[in-house]
Amino acid sequence: MLLDAEQLADFRRLASGLDRLDRDAYAAAGRDPLTPILGLGPVQAPLCFFGRDPGGDEVKHGQPFVGSSGQLLRAGLLRHLEPDMAYSFQQGLRVGEAFFWISTVPYKPLNNKAWPPGVRQRFQPLIADILCRQWEGSHIVTLGNEAFEWFAMGLQGDELQALHAFWRREDKYEASLAVPLRREGRARTVHLHPLPHPSPANARWRPHFPRLLQARLNALLPAP
Repeated sequence: MLLDAEQLADFRRLASGLDRLDRDAYAAAGRDPLTPILGLGPVQAPLCFFGRDPGGDEVKHGQPFVGSSGQLLRAGLLRHLEPDMAYSFQQGLRVGEAFFWISTVPYKPLNNKAWPPGVRQRFQPLIADILCRQWEGSHIVTLGNEAFEWFAMGLQGDELQALHAFWRREDKYEASLAVPLRREGRARTVHLHPLPHPSPANARWRPHFPRLLQARLNALLPAP
């Protein structure tokens, strides 16, 4: 699935005003820095993987979730769906084609530092529009706290309190939370299944990521 011309123009307009866009990384890779890095799979994709923002490998290949963290995730997917298939970069791309891949801001920030909340807020309507209008699934695996907290935007009162209370739970990486997603009068319910970010810098949780991912996949994606 591709963005339509109006959507692409909206992304490019917002990206053109980003002070911390890592333009040197895009230039080194021969990539247009205003083109969003998204992996919009089939409209009926059973799962959406929701991350923070792209890194250097994503810029190099023009594909989401292909750096060290993304490879760990894609390897888990392949192992779950095709346990006899040896993993490779190309096999990881292939198995990912059946899923939806998106992030809070689909552009690489300088030094891989998370975009500030104001930037995530600026892009939120475009990302929410994609999730509300171009994907029919309802199960979203979020990676890390910024990806999970993105869904707080637009929530108020009891809904917002419930999201914050969920994140404080000790079992948040095994439990799930239903939240409303609203866009221009349209509302739908999505189910969040958070996982820790599998970055090598996340020394506490990265060793546990394969096990936690496998548990999520067992629950959400029956193996063939």
